[in-house]
Amino acid sequence: MPTPRETILAALHARLSALPATALRGDVLPERVPAAGLLILRDGEPGEPEVTLSPLRYHYQHRAEIETVVQGAARDATFDTLCASIGTAIASDRTLGGLCDWVEAEAPRPVDLPVEGSASLKAAVIPVILHYSTADPLA
Repeated sequence: MPTPRETILAALHARLSALPATALRGDVLPERVPAAGLLILRDGEPGEPEVTLSPLRYHYQHRAEIETVVQGAARDATFDTLCASIGTAIASDRTLGGLCDWVEAEAPRPVDLPVEGSASLKAAVIPVILHYSTADPLA
């Protein structure tokens, strides 16, 4: 049975998979970027939890990351559309179906990456903060 952490990350990945861009989880950047863009969900860090006693609960603000990559002549517009669609997907259900207390994304910091012999890439890491609680830090 998957842990709450894995269940939440899988739900976030499923939400990203519904977008037009290709959504991967924990993979390396492929050689070709699809026309609609590429998203790679990185599990990130759960960080130090706050602990309450009675009942014992560990409250996390888990920082996952979505690597967003686009390529092509209209990369600025594609990147903007893709970031907006990620925001809409997260805002449509900030609890991922009740799996966590709150999900919020931070603003991306885009960079242009030159590619020899091809159109440059526009990429950014979008931090996503997942607020959830567990009864055990290993669960």
